[in-house]
Amino acid sequence: MNVPGTVRVTGTGMIRLKPDTTVITLTLEGMDPDYAKTLERSAADTGRIADALASVGFAREELKTRSFRVETEYEGYQDEGAYRQRLIGYRFRHELRLRFPSDDERLGRVLSVLASADLTPELGIGYTVNDPEAAKNALIAAAVADAKEKAEALVKASGTKLGAIRHIGYSLADNAFSVQPVMLAGSARKLAMDAANLEIVPEEIEAQDVVTVVWEIE
Repeated sequence: MNVPGTVRVTGTGMIRLKPDTTVITLTLEGMDPDYAKTLERSAADTGRIADALASVGFAREELKTRSFRVETEYEGYQDEGAYRQRLIGYRFRHELRLRFPSDDERLGRVLSVLASADLTPELGIGYTVNDPEAAKNALIAAAVADAKEKAEALVKASGTKLGAIRHIGYSLADNAFSVQPVMLAGSARKLAMDAANLEIVPEEIEAQDVVTVVWEIE
């Protein structure tokens, strides 16, 4: 309900963005009966990926860890008619991320060196924008402009005018500003070959946000 002498309007902002940044995700998994060896294997596999990427110009610190965990793994067995479980090892899952300005030729080089790493990761190729804060600000501006346009139409119809803003309500929308058109699983060599044969044209990113603005009425 509007407070007397005010008008409250909700504005919606919508933008379409062309992705300008490529994001590759690599998820490595492995298991060993020994905890320390599990960690050693994870470090070794990650090092092989980093070395491969270094050969095409990426600094090691550009390969970021998105998540890492080690979990216990059990198997069930029968023991004199009773079902029991025993520890068989430790499984690691290491998700890595690499970002770079979108460039099909550079993407091809990355996929080629990943094929030479001879590992079995899950591979994802996604796209995003380099400056998400600018995109968020553009959304807010579009939403406020929409709210003002609606408010001006309302007061014009009522024969009044907009005065000062009394309140702005805003709840940040969960806009990731990204698309991920390719997810593949298998050996790194097969993944790279499959991805290299794909014609990837990422769709534009669509985002939406809302604000509520309260104006005084003159």
